[in-house]
Amino acid sequence: MEITITLLTFLFMEFTAWFTHKFVMHGFLWRLHKDHHQVEPGFFEKNDAFFLIFAIPSAYCYVTGLMYQDIRLYIGIGISLYGFAYFVVHEVIIHQRFKWFNRLNNHYIRAIKRAHKIHHKHLGKYQGENFGMLIVPFKYWRDPNTSK
Repeated sequence: MEITITLLTFLFMEFTAWFTHKFVMHGFLWRLHKDHHQVEPGFFEKNDAFFLIFAIPSAYCYVTGLMYQDIRLYIGIGISLYGFAYFVVHEVIIHQRFKWFNRLNNHYIRAIKRAHKIHHKHLGKYQGENFGMLIVPFKYWRDPNTSK
């Protein structure tokens, strides 16, 4: 049961990340996300604040889940596992802010990078597409350099 709750939470977080990215980051909190699309000098971005924003419900679930010995612990674990996966995929593999896995070149990684590149071609708040992270639309799985 605990593994199921953790896994379902992890999967639900992809939808949560998509929704938050589309309607919050490209909405009323654009001022925090803008420097991710319009790169400014320096290692840190205002956009990094979203890691802390997502960490708050995870930490709450860890603390209360441990205090009351209930499913909130496993929800917190699912949220933090998604946060870790997001960090590795987005910050390490796609944007290579950390040069840990810069030689990965499998079909899935190429699809994620294509979708994210299309997302970043829009420098402004509007006209964005591909707001998710781990689930990639099928059209990005095809190699644009091959015939259909």
